[in-house]
Amino acid sequence: MAVDSRASMGAFISSETVRKVIEISGKKLATIAGGAADCQFWEAWLSQQVRMFELRHGKEPSVAAASRIMVNLINHYKQYGLSMGLMLSGVDEDGPHLYYINTEGSRIKGDLFSVGSGMTYAYGVLDTFYRYEMSLDEAVELGRKAICHATNRDTGSGGVVRVYHVHKDGWTEKVAGDDASKLYYKYL
Repeated sequence: MAVDSRASMGAFISSETVRKVIEISGKKLATIAGGAADCQFWEAWLSQQVRMFELRHGKEPSVAAASRIMVNLINHYKQYGLSMGLMLSGVDEDGPHLYYINTEGSRIKGDLFSVGSGMTYAYGVLDTFYRYEMSLDEAVELGRKAICHATNRDTGSGGVVRVYHVHKDGWTEKVAGDDASKLYYKYL
């Protein structure tokens, strides 16, 4: 999972230091796009629900179940103007999983997604350079490159690049704050 760190309010940049990856548990992560307050609040709520499930059942819910919990919440509040697009990633007994979820109640499982205002630019890089069999270093570099292109072309994206690796034991932060504007000279 790769993200930038800029939050904007229309044409105004409100922050360059937003943590757009929310740690749901030791084995699950979610990204935020859309209304930062909506995403941060409801993803913290999801983290609480995952922990409650774990306390009741002795294990975390599957990634599919966690994504379903989030979609059920979104469908319940659909008429209230939520603004959220997120990727939920994690690992369970069946291996790693990635879901795209949005405020329309869509929930799609896949291998590759891009979410947010810079997604079309990131997809251009991902569609060009993604290969199913990539090494970890190649995948981290692709994530950095996709975010760099999005921050260069989209005014709502910017700040620093963070990249997380989801693996059999949970997740690891691989890149903890490369300045996106400095990556411009490396990739463009």
